[in-house]
Amino acid sequence: MSKALLKSAFTVGLLVLLMSVPVYGASVNKSIKIDAGSESDGATSVNGSITVGDGAVVTGALRTVNGKVRIGDDARIEEAGTVNGGLTVGENVTADGLETVNGAISVGEGSRIGGEIGAVNGRITLEKGAVAAADIGNVNGSIMLKGGEVGGDIKTVNGSVNLSDEATVRGNIVIEKPNSWWSSDRESKKPEVVIGPGSVVEGKIILEREVKLYISESADVGGVEGEMTMDDAVRFSGDRP
Repeated sequence: MSKALLKSAFTVGLLVLLMSVPVYGASVNKSIKIDAGSESDGATSVNGSITVGDGAVVTGALRTVNGKVRIGDDARIEEAGTVNGGLTVGENVTADGLETVNGAISVGEGSRIGGEIGAVNGRITLEKGAVAAADIGNVNGSIMLKGGEVGGDIKTVNGSVNLSDEATVRGNIVIEKPNSWWSSDRESKKPEVVIGPGSVVEGKIILEREVKLYISESADVGGVEGEMTMDDAVRFSGDRP
């Protein structure tokens, strides 16, 4: 697993320990709602979801252990994290970072995430016009850029990567080789990497293991290296391979 993913898993895992310490304004078993258009210095829960209304401004962290985090349109937040739950970010949201261990992360159209987006077991999706300024990555689960942009690298171990609707990756796409301590049945299944029409990978596709690699004839990729080369890619001319 990459250093970035280890950092993500470790950071979010610490939430469990943090929840065992009484925190002013924290909720143990109740969900928390931050009203639309309001201001908040953050929210913490153990067994509850956290919902941020449209246009709200949150200057502190949003953290829960067993619950979802939902961010409404046009909101501004700092970091959001959960251990067992998904993160759903609406349209035109500004956030510093998003992390989960077991759950999907979805970033809506026009939103901008200034820091890393990380999951261990969960899908990551960036909708059209969404920008992740730093790295995004997971261990298990697909990573989908539906016209979104990643300013850093995309990294996964057992997940598939799909770029569509003229998505852009400024860094590399890295499919990492599973470490021996992370062995599982998933290792026998080849991840799928699809670079769709008009999509751009300014860096390289770095493959530490064999994958099913599909690259559109109209895509722009800086190269393929590692266990495969560009010659191993299946080129296609339609919307999908």
